[in-house]
Amino acid sequence: MSEEINGNMVLARALKEQGIEYVFGIVGHPVIELSMAIQSVGLKYIGMRNEQSATYAAQAIGYLTKKPGVCLVVSGPGLLHCTGGMANAQINCWPLLVIGGATNEDHEGIGGFQECNQVELSRPYCKYAARPPNASLIPTHVEKAVRLACYGRPGASYLDFPGNILQSVISVDKIVSCYSHPEPPIPFPNPKEIISSADALCSAKKPLVIIGKGAGYARAETYLRQLIHQTNLPFLATPMGKGVVPDTARQSVASARTLALQKADLILLVGARLNWILHFGRSPRFDSNVKVIQVDIVPEEMHNSIKSLAAIQSDILPFADALVDEMSKRKFRFDENNEWWKELNDKCEKNQKIVKEMSLDNSVPLNYYSVFHNVYDMIPNDCIIISEGANTMDIGRSILLNNLPRHRLDAGTFGTMGVGLGFGIAAALYCRDYCPGKRVICVEGDSAFGFSGMEIETMIRYNLPVVIIIVNNSGIGMGFSKEDYKSIQEMGDPSLTIPATALNAETHYEHMMNMFDKKGFYARTIPELKKAVKEALIPTDHPSIINVFINPQADRKPQTFSWLTESKL
Repeated sequence: MSEEINGNMVLARALKEQGIEYVFGIVGHPVIELSMAIQSVGLKYIGMRNEQSATYAAQAIGYLTKKPGVCLVVSGPGLLHCTGGMANAQINCWPLLVIGGATNEDHEGIGGFQECNQVELSRPYCKYAARPPNASLIPTHVEKAVRLACYGRPGASYLDFPGNILQSVISVDKIVSCYSHPEPPIPFPNPKEIISSADALCSAKKPLVIIGKGAGYARAETYLRQLIHQTNLPFLATPMGKGVVPDTARQSVASARTLALQKADLILLVGARLNWILHFGRSPRFDSNVKVIQVDIVPEEMHNSIKSLAAIQSDILPFADALVDEMSKRKFRFDENNEWWKELNDKCEKNQKIVKEMSLDNSVPLNYYSVFHNVYDMIPNDCIIISEGANTMDIGRSILLNNLPRHRLDAGTFGTMGVGLGFGIAAALYCRDYCPGKRVICVEGDSAFGFSGMEIETMIRYNLPVVIIIVNNSGIGMGFSKEDYKSIQEMGDPSLTIPATALNAETHYEHMMNMFDKKGFYARTIPELKKAVKEALIPTDHPSIINVFINPQADRKPQTFSWLTESKL
């Protein structure tokens, strides 16, 4: 007689078969037994405090490992809370599988508990959304959901499971057998396009290479580093493309980003998109006559926003390998005495001098630059840096450097606030399992921290030694001093007088550690900050919070352009 198992075990075994390692979530009816089945087959389950944070953690582990993380949630509100995270994974192009419990099918249409049209609600945020019709077909849908989350441009998948399907019992021999999905196919570039790209780079007067997080996901760092080193071409990295080629490489022109974008006559765009992060590739942030060689894994991205000189569909790794080989044959090296290099170097030196002056200003209250400068001097050079917040993220990007790929996670293409602690949990698990001893540093604005602050309890529960640095300016963008905030409060009804961007002045978030009988830190001066960072970096089995009070009116250095290019239509 064949073994009989229920739908929960069928699903757990199917996830294991597809190479899933981590499941994040919040359980309740009807998925409590599913979480038990998941652990029984050897998958790691991490119970979170908020469904959005669970999706953020699952997609971050997907980016770091190239295997989808799973987010497990209950029906109705549980699934709806995931839509922000699903959209973030889809737009960020990170693999994610969301599994939602659902009301029993015989309760649908008559007001079942948490009844919700979950498959259709998820579809806009996913590459694949489905409900297996019975337990026997669960492995088929799991394979397809995982495969589609990984293939081509990665993204999110959703699978819906009514309680009656999870609880149903089936003979093992009735289960439709399925294979473990093969590795994604790798598209290679047309050799003619490699030759034409090399021709264009060799003849350009003001070339620029832009490296995006897609290059990091493709593990193309070895060839892209070789390309930049051999050709001496100037390069910029997008926020999460940092570290694919080291930020400290002499060819990095991050300090002259505005000038480089505005005046380049040829751009090699690898693993990045011409969206808002790169100002759509349009004037005035770019030369109106700039030529772009666009390399992407999906053809639908080609010629988006502007018409490219060349649109090359390819995985970044084989493209970079082939281009290095072609440029090596030509023995091409961009002359460091070229006028373009002189212009870029002069601008870099000028901007770096301004930033250095601000970084060395240790007057109290502190500014962003001095905080980041001193933090960077103390943290390990191989740590994973997670950053979110407005000025916190933008200014930190220029000072908290990355020399290793996939070592910076931030608000990403969707500009999502609240990702920080979920990303931190995923990164800490990744470090524990894949690179023991590596540290995770979360640099948070106080507003950003507020979205997911209770995930500190999750870090405590799973012994994750994440160092959380809260850069506290008592506001969203800008805040108010304690004295000014008190004066505003006394003016009358707070809902009419307190500005929408204000937060409570000088909140002592570090006291959250007291809930777990642990010590938090706060700092107002650089010596206090250094002492706190030094102590927080001592090896331990729990997270730390360092709350750094800065000038509520602190801002970034003056900008030539608005940070976001607006349409003039």
